[in-house]
Amino acid sequence: MTVLDRLFAPDSLFSRRFFFLAKRFVAGETIDSAIAAVRELNAAGMTATLDFLGEDVLEREAAIKTRDEYFRMLDAIAAAGVQSNVSVKLTAMGLLVSEGFALENLSAVIEHAQAGNPKDPFVRIDMEGSTVTEATLRVFERAYAMHKNVGPVLQAYLKRTPQDVERAIEIGARVRICKGAYSEPPEIAYKDMVEIRLKYLQCAGELLTRGNYPGIATHDPALIEAVRRFAREHGIANDKFEFQMLYGVRPALQHQLVKDGYRLRIYVPFGTHWAGYFYRRVAERKENAWFALSSVFSK
Repeated sequence: MTVLDRLFAPDSLFSRRFFFLAKRFVAGETIDSAIAAVRELNAAGMTATLDFLGEDVLEREAAIKTRDEYFRMLDAIAAAGVQSNVSVKLTAMGLLVSEGFALENLSAVIEHAQAGNPKDPFVRIDMEGSTVTEATLRVFERAYAMHKNVGPVLQAYLKRTPQDVERAIEIGARVRICKGAYSEPPEIAYKDMVEIRLKYLQCAGELLTRGNYPGIATHDPALIEAVRRFAREHGIANDKFEFQMLYGVRPALQHQLVKDGYRLRIYVPFGTHWAGYFYRRVAERKENAWFALSSVFSK
């Protein structure tokens, strides 16, 4: 066990006292608190995507409860009239039970979004660790064959991702491209940050020029500036893509992007399972720990 693992263990005194830090990145534990956060973002010119925290469900009943929570989320979004869609993790929808079961639950959420969230019926499938990458993309394609208001997240540090980007472009799917937050082995993932940034920009460039309204997800100022420059040089209008960032991370940069005329969507997690989200973001990789800590002191 590493120092970070011990530091952020759920039962540690440090962990319990550090909840104030997690609250910077999590919009409370209820749908009402999440909707309130989205209202504030909308007032600042940003859209959102809501994520109900939880993953690695191993029982059918738990997955069905998560599915039903998404129904309530979508109903709350519609009732409040806020600008937000939703993001789901397939392991929370029962992927580890079976792919068919996860597809049933995902399809139900997609259909509920189509019927009840006319402002933004899109459903984003979050990408998780590499052990479920292939299964996640299989379920996505099966869902996409029936419903077009769904799209995956792809992680630039995985060596397979250029092929996955090409496939998404081929079928016209909307992609969120990110660097990748999990600790993966060098056999399947790039480890050097300079190389990861290069792969990220290559994937982003393909999606910007040939893709369908990509989500450019990064908090890296150098990458953001590179994407802005690329879009200008290739005549890509600001309404053909959107930047995406995490709730509570670099708010000054978020506001500057909106001020500069770019579309920005904020990923807003909420729920009682905040610890899993926070520990994964912070403890999974060393650079995430320092990034999260530095974000507390950013404006």
